[in-house]
Amino acid sequence: MTLTPPPRSHRVNGLPFQSFSTRRPGATAYVLVHGIGMSHRYLRRLHDELATDAEVHSVDLPGFAGVPTPGRSPGIRETADALGGVLDDLGVRDAVLVGQSMGSQWVVELAARRPDLARAVVALGPVADSRRRGAVTQALLLARDSALEPPRLLGIVVSDYVRCGLVWYARQARHMLRYPIEDRVAHVTAPVLFMRGGDDPIASQDWLTLLRARARDADIVTIPGHRHLAHFTAPIETADRIRAFVAAHPPR
Repeated sequence: MTLTPPPRSHRVNGLPFQSFSTRRPGATAYVLVHGIGMSHRYLRRLHDELATDAEVHSVDLPGFAGVPTPGRSPGIRETADALGGVLDDLGVRDAVLVGQSMGSQWVVELAARRPDLARAVVALGPVADSRRRGAVTQALLLARDSALEPPRLLGIVVSDYVRCGLVWYARQARHMLRYPIEDRVAHVTAPVLFMRGGDDPIASQDWLTLLRARARDADIVTIPGHRHLAHFTAPIETADRIRAFVAAHPPR
């Protein structure tokens, strides 16, 4: 199963997006949202694994993945609202919203603001830990994680960062570091799954425990032996854990 080319372009409230969709009418729908600096490319393994029995949409956000950079730097809420418009454009409802790293912030905010779109929320390696929210601290944690990720994955990471550019990365990072995901998750009515690699230095077990305590209905899953990008290094196990969570929480 592969992503369907070419990508579909969207523009909502002046913000550009692109999406890659594997359609499967009547099946559970998943929406995958990348983290800061990244793109659908590092989500492709997870996309293809979920798409064996589901409908999957991977969305690239403004300024990332070669998508044009807007004239302004939208905050989490503005981007989440526009992302909701993209899902409206795609005809998606009651989907499992999956966000990785900063992508977790966008999908949590979207679920809080548009509960009609969220059957469930999956936060993979959610950021940023409220006890370690400084820019330097986060940069050091990212460097520590990246040093031990596999070379093939690092090639995708570096090339996506180059396409994003330092200026846009920095402008969006300010929003990432200010976003209180630990407060906003309390406004999500859908069930939430917090997932991390067991060796992830960025999203610690204590941080996920705090997030679970703030959410209305949440579980935690850890994938031993993997790091911040466990969805790439362990796509089958990640997909299986997500499916099990979704199966345990039927549509409302």
